[in-house]
Amino acid sequence: MPLEGVQTILSICRSQAYALVRSGELRAIQVGGRGQWRIEHAELEAYIQRCYEETAALIARGEGPTP
Repeated sequence: MPLEGVQTILSICRSQAYALVRSGELRAIQVGGRGQWRIEHAELEAYIQRCYEETAALIARGEGPTP
C-alpha cells in the first residue's frame, strides 16, 4: 500500500508516516526513483502488534495513560 494508506489507517500526518519509515520502525520499500514508498499490509499489521505489546508493557509498569 502507498504511504498515504498508512497515514489513513493510523490517523497520522504525512511527516509522522515518513518518520516511522526513516526510523525503521515501519519497514517499507522504495519503488522507482521518485520516492514512491510502499508498505505491505503484513508489515503494517506487525508494526501495530508491536505497538500493542509496547503499550501493554507500559501499562504493566504503571506508566499507562492517566485519566
